[in-house]
Amino acid sequence: MMVERYLTYLRCELNYSVHTVSSYSRDIRQFADYCSNTAGTDFNPVNATNSNIRAWIATLSRRGDSRRTLRRKVQSLRSFYKYLMLMGVTDRNPAVDIAIARPTATLPAFIRSEEINSLLDSEYDTTDLIECRNRLIITLLYTTGMRRAELIGLLDRNIDTSRGELKVLGKRNKERVIPFGNELKSMIDHYRALRREKGIDHAPQLLTRPDGQPLYARIVNSIVGKILDPDAIHAPRRSPHVLRHTFASDMLNNGADLNAVQQLLGHSSLSTTQIYTHISYRELKQNYQLAHPRAQKKGG
Repeated sequence: MMVERYLTYLRCELNYSVHTVSSYSRDIRQFADYCSNTAGTDFNPVNATNSNIRAWIATLSRRGDSRRTLRRKVQSLRSFYKYLMLMGVTDRNPAVDIAIARPTATLPAFIRSEEINSLLDSEYDTTDLIECRNRLIITLLYTTGMRRAELIGLLDRNIDTSRGELKVLGKRNKERVIPFGNELKSMIDHYRALRREKGIDHAPQLLTRPDGQPLYARIVNSIVGKILDPDAIHAPRRSPHVLRHTFASDMLNNGADLNAVQQLLGHSSLSTTQIYTHISYRELKQNYQLAHPRAQKKGG
């Protein structure tokens, strides 16, 4: 019962996303199941100890869970017990002093600018609703940098093609406005016309399945994975988030201000955006090594 109240608190009071609430719920229930199995009876998470949590984390670590995953699970429990203290259910937080080392930072994967633009310039069947939708998905992700969840939830009424602006609902239900250019305007107008022809323009979301029902994450992942053909796109991963990374990298490589990119991406902290400056420098160095006539000359 307390778990359900806590999840409602996250949704309604803190405006956490559905994805975040689902992750916290899963973590807390997994911990409760572990304790019940260990104790051999139903376990009340309110009675958990620091040792219970450490033993659970050790079990997950031996199973091969990453440090990033372990850190999130500890944070889930820490937040849950903080809520219980706020409600007066307990006077201690057994997760408060459990620390997991930060995972080694890795640079986000991205697609080379010439590869993604060559793909977007390629021909496709503009009379086919699904092909137009799929190309629009790729173009939206790359030209606006929006997240997959923001793409799925993008409402038709929140797109103003006359102004070249769209409004997305980001993490913690924060709204932001993203500008876009004439190419995307034409694609949206054309896709809207096809939707009207098929009689599915009643759906509130811009991007839907053929029956007008909303897309979901697995469908978007599949669409992106198929269109980003490995023969043409040489990237370690082909996913919606890689297109977001590519947007940020290309913006910075072409002189965009870091603060502007932060706002476009919807990052709450500038430090989150700064990782893309490392990508930009890496590409800059690669271009120098390839292009400058003296870069490959041996020293001596």
